[in-house]
Amino acid sequence: MEPFKVSSPDSDIRLEFNLDENEAPFYKVYHKDKLVIDSSGLSFDFKNQASLGAGLNVLKTETSTVNETWQMPWGEQTEVANHYNELIVYLEEATETKRKFNIHFRVFNDGLGFRYDFPEQEHLQEVIITDENTEFNLTGDHKVWWIPGDWDIYEHVYNESKLSEIDALSKRDHPNLSATHIPENAVNTPVTMKTDEALYLSFHEADLTDYSGMTLKVDKDGLGLTSELVGSERLGGKVRLAAPFKTPWRTIQIAERAGDLIESKLILNLNEPNKIGDVSYFTPMKYVGIWWEMHIGKSTWDFEATQDMTTYTQGKASSKTHGANTKNAKRYIDFASEHGIKGLLVEGWNTGWNQWLSGDREGIFDFMTSYPDYNFEEVIAYAKAKGVEIIMHHETSAAPRTYEKQMDEAYNFMKKHGINSVKTGYVGKIIPEGEYHHGQYMVNHYHKVLEEAAKKKIAINAHEPIKATGKRRTYPNAIAREGLRGQEFNAWASDGGNPTSHLSTVAFTRMLSGPIDFTPGVFNIKMDGYKENNQINTTLAHQLALYVVIYSPIQMLCDLPEHYMENGQIHPMFQFLKDVGVDWEQTKVLDGEVGDFVIIAREERETGDWFVGGITDEHARNLQLNFDFLPEGTSFQAVIYKDGPDAHWDENPTDYAIETMDITSKSTLDVHLVAGGGFAISIKKN
Repeated sequence: MEPFKVSSPDSDIRLEFNLDENEAPFYKVYHKDKLVIDSSGLSFDFKNQASLGAGLNVLKTETSTVNETWQMPWGEQTEVANHYNELIVYLEEATETKRKFNIHFRVFNDGLGFRYDFPEQEHLQEVIITDENTEFNLTGDHKVWWIPGDWDIYEHVYNESKLSEIDALSKRDHPNLSATHIPENAVNTPVTMKTDEALYLSFHEADLTDYSGMTLKVDKDGLGLTSELVGSERLGGKVRLAAPFKTPWRTIQIAERAGDLIESKLILNLNEPNKIGDVSYFTPMKYVGIWWEMHIGKSTWDFEATQDMTTYTQGKASSKTHGANTKNAKRYIDFASEHGIKGLLVEGWNTGWNQWLSGDREGIFDFMTSYPDYNFEEVIAYAKAKGVEIIMHHETSAAPRTYEKQMDEAYNFMKKHGINSVKTGYVGKIIPEGEYHHGQYMVNHYHKVLEEAAKKKIAINAHEPIKATGKRRTYPNAIAREGLRGQEFNAWASDGGNPTSHLSTVAFTRMLSGPIDFTPGVFNIKMDGYKENNQINTTLAHQLALYVVIYSPIQMLCDLPEHYMENGQIHPMFQFLKDVGVDWEQTKVLDGEVGDFVIIAREERETGDWFVGGITDEHARNLQLNFDFLPEGTSFQAVIYKDGPDAHWDENPTDYAIETMDITSKSTLDVHLVAGGGFAISIKKN
């Protein structure tokens, strides 16, 4: 039979659907009439039921077009265009049971998404999915930037290799990971590729709800990927559902320019509109925190100071100071208030930290009882008087059942004290045993947290989370999450910390899924006085650039207040951290190559100020920056914070230079990026 076709609004991308000789469904994808995804099958295996995916009839098809614009309450831009053509294929088995399912395909100018829809029916009611066999068969041995398909954690270094060279099993048992499970040669998403024809592809999922996270199993010989859902040993399968139900969207972003992947809003557009209403209780902000000092070993989370928690996996005898004490919190509040920083995160203030990595972790924390050296009421009052908002911290120690029992009381406690956002954490193996961070059980837990927090008007910054899949459109109280190898690995990782290429890879991979709480801003690059064998593998200017390059509506200034000083005065480079925005009117990716370098410009909402950030890997680069993104006929003052002439990420990371110049939309600037370096520019109207 002739294939059913649907194209993008600009006609550059075309999807074709058909049935093969076994009446099994498959699809192909073309970009400008060149095959991008070869014939790829679509089927399911169930527990105690026959598989579904062959012997099918197409009952009917439907097509439609949507072209709308919606507004983000906070984000990388204010307005988002949502324009796609849709094809729905209605399928039914040619058997007595006549099991049915439908496939929805939506094709945008920047890629496509498709999902499975199982209607209510007599012969397919409750099912346990043992495998979802969604294939992505490639047309070449593409270059891939990947992390292993770990069921428990995303905190791996990105690898660059040909698809045929992917070896996820070699990444098992990293000594610095608190929980890790890599059952087979699979990769996590988003996973980004570049073809020999310089076309960029990124595979991910959207609207992950009541389902298991998807990894992608690698066929090194056939040059393909197949969905491999995160399982549950308690369930004996991957997903339990009752019809009617829909799966998440399987997504393929397609771009001729690497930067277009970052500018794409396809993942967001495949989620439902805002369902919780006003979120003005959350204010995008920069914040400081009692956090980094624990990672570098100055202090501890635990009041009893019985363990050195500067790694997540090993305890050592220690007599360090408890970080979350009243005097120290006030010191951070004073610093934040003096420099216009709006928030303070305090970790280790509440009881339970002496047990948080013990065998018996169920119920060790409560979120209302402070250690004796931390006067919660006094700190709250002091912060309020200084105009600083406290960010709550809830470390669950990977015990979600306990946290669900505590949420109502804990959130009421927050609201009583005027606290509107919370950083949650799930360090360790999930309790109950047999569940994983990225399985259906935890997907539903993270979703419940968002729903319950929304009822209380609380925003969630989740660490050790499920992946971001665009749900922030539906639940804009989902402000940020970790979900990557963060800054803290530089403080204690046994492998030397994040490589210089880390964040120029993250920008084109992990960041495609949503906001990142990476916690940038280290000025004491060599960690002098604290860590002899660890350092940040970037220059100082690179750290500044991250406030523009790595998107989050909350950005931490993670270093100790004293490290933002130079010769008894506030460090000159600190001015950029005071000035840089966190909430954007629009975003432009000016240049970049995955894993090599990236330059991003963002216009701040309300002020119209622009900020530009650029970073590079271990290679020095000479680039020309064009300011044609600025409005014509207006003069601006640009303050350029850059690497000094002798800077180098390892040999001289803190060498810097600052210069000021007047620019217009017709101006250009030659920029030299040293190895591991970067630059940041503040652009304000004259």
